[in-house]
Amino acid sequence: MDGKVIWITGLSGSGKSTLATSLVKTLRDERHNVLLLDGDELREVFFSLNHYAENYERDARLSLSMFYAKLCRLIASQGINVLCSTISMFREVHEWNRKNIPGYFEVYLKVPLSELRRRDPKGIYQRFDSGELKDVAGLDLEVDEPQNPDILFEFDSKQSLSDLAEEVINKFNAKKL
Repeated sequence: MDGKVIWITGLSGSGKSTLATSLVKTLRDERHNVLLLDGDELREVFFSLNHYAENYERDARLSLSMFYAKLCRLIASQGINVLCSTISMFREVHEWNRKNIPGYFEVYLKVPLSELRRRDPKGIYQRFDSGELKDVAGLDLEVDEPQNPDILFEFDSKQSLSDLAEEVINKFNAKKL
């Protein structure tokens, strides 16, 4: 039996990793076999020794995103549920995932740039503004917003992490995958 893939996407600072960690805890508490793949960790593990490590241009990002998608499909085919949190905002990747990953479930965290700049946990937006960084998704690197995510969370400062996680779990469990 194939596992399922929950793909959480959004720009840097949108809360992907935070939501993913919460979801993994909940799913494990419910006795689901689930593996968390985080885009930052994947980049560090698989690409620290080659040209992708510090290459954030569109083609490199697209190549990495397709690698993540294919890795998710491989793991899910072994009966393991996968939760992948990654920017990976490319129409080609979203379309490939829907066509090629049975049990694919997409969550999009849409957060306004003003809020992302306020959060800026990695200092990415500040470093971009000072000229230290380029190829920042959503700034000088164009991204494709998901067209048909299974869940779209538009930023709401009153919505708690537990509310988001609960909604994802409920919709994921309700969807006939």
